[in-house]
Formats: sequence, structure tokens, C-alpha cells
Amino acid sequence: MKIKLSSFKPGNPKHLTYLSLIVVTLFLGCLDYAVGTCHMPVKNTAWALTPAIIAISLALITKEVYSSLFLGVLTGAMLNAGFQPVDGLERLFPNGIMAVLADKWNVGILVFLVILGMMVQLMNRAGGSAAFATWASKRIKSREGAQLSTMLLGCLIFIDDYFNCLTVGSVMRPVTDKHQISRAKLAYLIDSTAAPICIIAPISSWAAAVSGFVKDENGISIFIQSIPYNFYALLTLLMMVFIIFMRVDYGPMLLHENNARNGDLFTTGKRKRTNPESKSKEEKGHVSDLVVPVAFLIIGCVIGMIYTGGFFQGKSFIDAFAASDASVGLVMGSSVALVITIGYYLVRQSMTFGECTECLPEGFKQMVPAILILTFAWALKNMTDSLGASAYVAGLVEHSASGLMGFLPAIIFIVAVGLAFASGTSWGTFGILIPIVVSCFQEVDPQLMIISISACMAGAVCGDHCSPISDTTIMSSAGAQCGHLNHVTTQLPYSMTVAFVSFFTFLVAGFTKSELISLAFGIVTLFLLLMIIRKKTVSD
Repeated sequence: MKIKLSSFKPGNPKHLTYLSLIVVTLFLGCLDYAVGTCHMPVKNTAWALTPAIIAISLALITKEVYSSLFLGVLTGAMLNAGFQPVDGLERLFPNGIMAVLADKWNVGILVFLVILGMMVQLMNRAGGSAAFATWASKRIKSREGAQLSTMLLGCLIFIDDYFNCLTVGSVMRPVTDKHQISRAKLAYLIDSTAAPICIIAPISSWAAAVSGFVKDENGISIFIQSIPYNFYALLTLLMMVFIIFMRVDYGPMLLHENNARNGDLFTTGKRKRTNPESKSKEEKGHVSDLVVPVAFLIIGCVIGMIYTGGFFQGKSFIDAFAASDASVGLVMGSSVALVITIGYYLVRQSMTFGECTECLPEGFKQMVPAILILTFAWALKNMTDSLGASAYVAGLVEHSASGLMGFLPAIIFIVAVGLAFASGTSWGTFGILIPIVVSCFQEVDPQLMIISISACMAGAVCGDHCSPISDTTIMSSAGAQCGHLNHVTTQLPYSMTVAFVSFFTFLVAGFTKSELISLAFGIVTLFLLLMIIRKKTVSD
């Protein structure tokens, strides 16, 4: 079969995928020659970021996330193996994909994801989601109210970002669908109240992680002092309020919102349909069929987390939370909640036992795309770590820290954005940069140390928001049941707007060392920038 070159149209995603595969193959061939023949160093150099750059670039160009991530992982495996085919296959599968699936933490997150998928399916089948949407529609009268309710619920669930993403999505989807809010907008609201709220909440798994990276200091105290300077997180929350009440959307999100108003919540050309088989169940459903399971889920996960932290062995609540194993705690809590939910539906006669068990594999199926993306993303992170990407970035920061002082918070912010974007992990970025910041400023300027730690956390969350391989970004897509790359491309302009303002706000903070002056500058700048964008969007 002959393929005409004229048939390749630049705008066709399928053809972009073919061309990208050719480009990556040629690139790997050149890299193979450079590494094998010219003995070019790869580890602990900028080349260590190559796998992540390939995966992210291909995903954004081709709009196909699975093959893009796999090619990134393959690139990392071949670089690690010095382009030896047999060794490369071993690093790709036993030491790569299979290794991340054997990790206890990763498996716990996947199990938690599956259990939540099952619970969502149970709540939908029992009619709880539809009943909640009907109940909420009588109280939430507008699109602004639906978006604000989603944001407020996200702010209330500050314990853990994974838990936040999936819980808020399952509860608010019926409400936002009712008010014709696009799934992309819902995913943005979920993602923007996951990591940003967790990174400024003293009682959260993120606070525990950050405090653990601050050596020879009171980690929780440092974390609390850094909250007023965490400009990206604070401005992201404010950004949502502005775009809700100013009714401003721009970039790809504007298309998604316009389509949603016309009945297409997904911007796929298809209209949302209700399942006729479940209609009778939905009519019999009650609000409690959603509220009770979610309440048990929240209580169970909190108890599970403090249990793993030693609360029942005598530790205080805060200490237990700081020492908790979130992966294990979430699995324990959610599994108990799942059993209670099934029992509750049986007692209420909402469903038969057979109908309950039918929901379990269906819930699993809903989470398969998220599981696949997470697996590839974790494998990609392992590849970049083994190539020494962290050591390379750490060396850059440590080398440049000495003479920059007042500029350092803004520079740390940019470096953290880049590292989190390339690696897809906020926590990994904390682990690399925070110890460097502490060692540089602990004795010299404690106040600048606090600001720089905040810049590190803010940049990590920003990069995490922008990256298509970030686990919280993937979770937000799963929670909203939105196409993953739809979520990434629609959120990116919003995240970059806040990042732009945050960069200059950190510049102000580096020289004034005043949280009030800096935050006031950031708020005013963000508001004026959105006014300009709104005026331009309306005029276009």
C-alpha cells in the first residue's frame, strides 16, 4: 500500500503522531551514535531530562498521551543502557514498568484509585449522584454558584490531593453537568483546589512531606511561616474566584465552555446522554445515597492515615498525621468505606447484592486509563532519576545561589517549575531543592530562607499543574472524567497566567521581605491582567 505525501496534513493528529515517531526515531539514532561512538556523557547532565522532554512534547503535539509517555520511558531505558538493546529491554520492563508496579506506595495509590472508582459507580447506580444533583439544583441556581461550590468543597478536603481530586469530582459532576459546565472546567477547578490547598494546609500529607525535608529545624513551624509567601497557591485560589465572578475564560477553555453551553460537555462533538436503564434507579435515589458513603470515606481515610502514623499508639493527632503513610492509610480507610457503603445500600434496599457486585468491575474499568497513565508517568520519573536529573538541577541551583540573594526566590520558583514540569512530581522537587535552600540560608538569612522555601513549594505546584505526566493532573482528569490532554491544554494558560504574576511577586518579596506588600502586589497585578484578558477576549 502506497502512502501519498500529499495526504499528510499538518493539522491531522494521526499524521502528527506518525511524523513525531519518525523524528523521535531519528533523534534516538543520533543520540545512540553520540553516546556509543563519541562517548558523550549522559548521566548527571542536561541529557538526563531528555526522556521527560520527549514525552511531554509528543503528548502536547500529537494529543496522544499513552504512546508519548511510553516513548519517553523507552528513551530513558535506552539512555540508561547505553543503547544496548538487551540491557535496554531489561531496564524498560523489569527495572522500569514492573518495578514501579511492585512499589508498595504506588500499588497503594492504584488500589485507592480503583476503590474510589467502585464507590463512584455504586453511588451512580443507586441514584445518589442524580438525587444530589436534583437537590443541589434547587439551591445552586447559576453556573457561578456551581463553580464556587466545587471550589469550596475542594478547599474543605485539604487532607490529601489524591483524595481531593477523586472525591470532589464524584460529588460535583452531577451539579456541574446540570449547569452545563464543561468537564475541562470542572477538572481545572478540582486540580486548582487539590495541590494548592494541600500546600497551605498545616494538617495535610503535603505538610508532613515538606517538614520532613527541613533538617535541623522545626519542620511544621517552617511550613506554617512559609504559607503567607506561597504566592502561586494563594493566587491560584484567588484566580478561581476572579474567573468565576468576572465570567472570564480564555484560551482553549473558552471553546470548551462555549460548547458546554450548547450541550457538549466534552468538546468531542458528542452530546451527553443519560443511561435509560438507570433512570428508574435514579428516580428512587436519595441524597443520602451519596452523602453517607462520602462521609464514611472521609472519616475512614482520616482514621486510616492517623492509624499508620501511630495515633493509637499514643502520638498526638498532628504528629501522627505528619508521620502517616498516606498510601496505606487511604487504602485502609477507603476499603472500609466501600464495605460499609455496600452494607448501607443493602439495608436501604437501594440495590441487591448482585447489583452491588456488578458495579465493582465497572468501577475498575473507569479507572483503567488513569492507571495506565500513572504507571507510565512513574516509570518515566524513575528513568530520569536514574539518569541523574535531580543531581544536575541541584548542582545548578547550588552553584548559582551564592551571589543572587534578593533574586533567589524568583529564580528558585522558575527552577522548581521546570523540574516539576519535567519530572511530574511536586514532592520530588521539594526533596531536591528545599535541603539546598536550607543549607544556603539557614545561618545567613533565615527570613530569606523562608521565602525561598515558599518559592520552591510554589514552583513545584505550578510545574505539577502544567505537566501532563503529573499524578495530580492525571487524578483531576479522572475525577472529572475529562479527556486528560483536554484538561492539560485548557489549564495551561490559566496556570501560566498565575505563574507569570507569581514570578514578579517573588521578586518583590526577595527585596522587601514583606508578605503583605508582596501579596498585595500579586493580587492587584493578577486582577489587572485578567481585566486586560477579559477586554481582549470580548473584543475578539
